[in-house]
Amino acid sequence: MSVRVYSGPHADRRRGDGGAVVRLFPWILAALTILAQIAWPLTAGSTRDTITVASVVLFFLATVVHSIITRKWLWTLGWLGISMGIGLIAEILGTNTSFPFGVYTYGPRLGPALLGVPLLIPMAWAMMSYPALLAARRLAQGLLSAPLVGALALASWDLFLDPQMVSEGHWTWTDTGPQLPGIPGVPLQNFIGWFFVSLLIMLALDRLPRRRTDGAAGDGVPALLYLWTYYSSVLLNGVFVHRPGVALWGAVIMGAVAIPYSYALWTGRD
Repeated sequence: MSVRVYSGPHADRRRGDGGAVVRLFPWILAALTILAQIAWPLTAGSTRDTITVASVVLFFLATVVHSIITRKWLWTLGWLGISMGIGLIAEILGTNTSFPFGVYTYGPRLGPALLGVPLLIPMAWAMMSYPALLAARRLAQGLLSAPLVGALALASWDLFLDPQMVSEGHWTWTDTGPQLPGIPGVPLQNFIGWFFVSLLIMLALDRLPRRRTDGAAGDGVPALLYLWTYYSSVLLNGVFVHRPGVALWGAVIMGAVAIPYSYALWTGRD
């Protein structure tokens, strides 16, 4: 028995419909991520904890699905292995030795943990390292300049993340030591540690193959998520939770990448 495959008019369009749906999926996940983050300041207690976890999982899934669609499985596995592996090792080292982030412990409300580190944490390292890498590749091409820009893009996010999570009790420093003015409860050592761990991740990730359009057309989902994180975090801290110091530090330092990246995307400059 033979099977005849329709090859008449609109056959290509029919075969392409499934691909269009697949390409829409990371956009849906990104939209759900944004909706969860909008809901976050409007909730409290266990509901807010659930939204915290959900927003990380949705962001993570959006980047993973986007990476699989645009860069295929092998690249995606390389990115996840590097970012989650280095992130998890750094966190296990940090919670057990105080290096490189200082003396801190995680609370019990972020889900299952491995050696004291919630599994959500390496997912967070991975989810932001992906758009940070693509932003860096759009803005810099050099052997060292791209990883340095990527490290700044990733580490500067922590200027927003740590004050928010400390205020929620998800992790706490025993010894805060010297701190950045306007960011209480988080030691300066933590931000320095974040930069060097981020640099290690970016040096490894930048060995993954580049696409000619890295950070440009077709990468709207990671660009949206990165820039949404930046602009919404400035707004959240400056207006809604009344942490002007956090808003200012994050606006300036993360803005050193996010604002040029916004301009590059707006103008179409490669």
